[in-house]
Amino acid sequence: MTPLRQEMIRQLQLQRLATNTQLAYVRAVKGLAEHFDRPPDLINLKEILAYLHHLLIERELSWSTCNVAACGIAFFYSKVLGWESIRIDLPPRTRPKTLPEVLSRQEVKRLLDAPRNPKHKALLMTAYGGGLRASEVVRLKLTDIESDRMTIRVEQGKGRKDRHTVLSTHLLRELRAYWRIERPPVWLFPGPDLDRPLTRCSVHNIFHAAKASAGITRGKGIHTLRHCFATHMLEDGVDSTVIQAMLGHAYISTTARYLHVSRRHLATATSPLDTLMTGSSNIQ
Repeated sequence: MTPLRQEMIRQLQLQRLATNTQLAYVRAVKGLAEHFDRPPDLINLKEILAYLHHLLIERELSWSTCNVAACGIAFFYSKVLGWESIRIDLPPRTRPKTLPEVLSRQEVKRLLDAPRNPKHKALLMTAYGGGLRASEVVRLKLTDIESDRMTIRVEQGKGRKDRHTVLSTHLLRELRAYWRIERPPVWLFPGPDLDRPLTRCSVHNIFHAAKASAGITRGKGIHTLRHCFATHMLEDGVDSTVIQAMLGHAYISTTARYLHVSRRHLATATSPLDTLMTGSSNIQ
């Protein structure tokens, strides 16, 4: 490992950035150096901007991917090389507003029943039952299952915030049955090396395998189960501020988007065509 990379990692750790952010920033600087086949301290600002143009226009990477690269590169040159100011402005992204993709309750049940591996089944049930992100599921420890309070502790979730979410009695039974078989020592869902948790890539593979086995075509990734949790909770009449707290949303507006896909709220609405055809409309 070069001294520059060592110093960058040290600075990232000092800033207490999330592990995934640290890895992404290091990859960004590595990609820049490999593109020009030179150490990053020998690359100037004009070349940096040309590289980002290459990522955005020629390689047609997503705006978010290019933005992470820009942030990682800016971090390196300001924190490691000590450049007093570095300004990297990407053009504003044009992002279509899409609704969360939600499975029906019957589809979720088929998906959760699909895995034969007890660990995979327990993992998917935990993701749905607690409305957890993939990164949060893999970081769960045995001590995070608080059965006396019937809650799941999510330590340092997105935004580096701790929170609690609901622990289903059915999930608790499933987790206890899984523990009796696997006996994980620390991490609730360890990887091949018991001292380390499963990777997010492994979690996504488990989801897609279960989806295929259940014959379900909708749902892009395991985050779909988080969408299902929020929407199904709204349909059950749970207050949106409670759901906000369990999901760890900073803003209620983020939680409110699930109102648009909630069948309960849609069912209370009456189409103007019905009132028109039944003659109950006040339109003259």
